[in-house]
Amino acid sequence: MAASEHAVACRREVRRHDYDRYLCALLAPAQAREAVLVLTAFNLELARVCEMVSEPLIGEIRLQWWRDALDGIFAGAPPAHFVAEPLSEAVRRFALSRDLIESLIDGRATDLDNEPPPDIAALSDYAEQTSSTLVRLSLEVLGAKPGEADEAARRIGIAWAYTGLLRSVPFHARQRRLYLPVDICRQHGLDPHALLEGRRPDGLCDTVSVLAAEARGHLTAARALTLRCPRPLRPALLPAVLADFYLDLLERAGFDPYRLVHDRPGPGAMLRLAWAAFRCQI
Repeated sequence: MAASEHAVACRREVRRHDYDRYLCALLAPAQAREAVLVLTAFNLELARVCEMVSEPLIGEIRLQWWRDALDGIFAGAPPAHFVAEPLSEAVRRFALSRDLIESLIDGRATDLDNEPPPDIAALSDYAEQTSSTLVRLSLEVLGAKPGEADEAARRIGIAWAYTGLLRSVPFHARQRRLYLPVDICRQHGLDPHALLEGRRPDGLCDTVSVLAAEARGHLTAARALTLRCPRPLRPALLPAVLADFYLDLLERAGFDPYRLVHDRPGPGAMLRLAWAAFRCQI
């Protein structure tokens, strides 16, 4: 498969499996769009590891394959893989940071642990390593200097991760995976393991409400930071718009993730996203 065909395959995978980020990527400048989609496809490959393996050790082996592949990816000699080859081209063209890509891989190792995070600090660390790192890589594609817009990326990444994890509580429960922090669950009398039994235990909506408020707080802080962010970098921060949209839906559902209807963003969400991109504001 030729390099351009690999990029098309990445685009197709993102459109099919991460439509939210696909929409955000379409609003990036043309010269950066393909690389942003490739990075998103790479993130999808890593996220799938946990879903595809039956034992954590097998997942660790798969993640180690990607760690080992980075030598070739950064040397311009990637392994034959539909994501690795265009990722290598993106690394070359945009001088992407290896430590960020390694952080993305390391963060996904947390998915292999079936125990929920002990506290919100642990959940925040996971969100930073995964979601925030992906925003930072997108900033690099758009030409960010080291550390530029870093705090905005950190906060938007955390907010996006929290929002996605809250919306996905039923999905993760079916997979016997838990991401609700134990300390917050206890504060609201929620037994998180009851979710694994297919029940909707008391305290779930209160717990979700607390985490949704945390996400809102990060978005509020990020908006203030974005005003100081160079306009050419702001397309990387567009996931904040969809995070806000999904938090609205969650609030209207009484913070009960089991009442949400999971679907692709409708015209209203797309309009909010396009308007934010036009104004270069989140």
